[in-house]
Amino acid sequence: MKRRSTPAQQAILNMLKAADSALSQDMIEQQLKGETDRVTIYRVLNRFCEDGLAHRITSDEGKFYFALCKNCQQQHHTHDHFHFRCLSCQKVECLEEKVKVSLPLGYSAANVNCWVSGYCANCSA
Repeated sequence: MKRRSTPAQQAILNMLKAADSALSQDMIEQQLKGETDRVTIYRVLNRFCEDGLAHRITSDEGKFYFALCKNCQQQHHTHDHFHFRCLSCQKVECLEEKVKVSLPLGYSAANVNCWVSGYCANCSA
């Protein structure tokens, strides 16, 4: 089903495309300067995740961040990579390293969320 594109969707999509790291709902709301309410932002972000356009990252503190899916051309994909949050500048990044989990026979993973926090190259210098 094709979804209707709205100005809020386009603004949030452009913001995610321009971002050099994952964004939280608060960050997006702040950049939109009150043009879009919190509920609409969450609805759009969740729709992007449902449609495979973005993925949700749950931080070690339980806060959600959102990033566009890179190189996800197939219909079914997983986000089996590490995420990094700088404790100083709060930047959240997807790392290319794949998470390898050995599950018992008969088990299958539906979701993987691996989080590393520390200091990025800029903040540790």
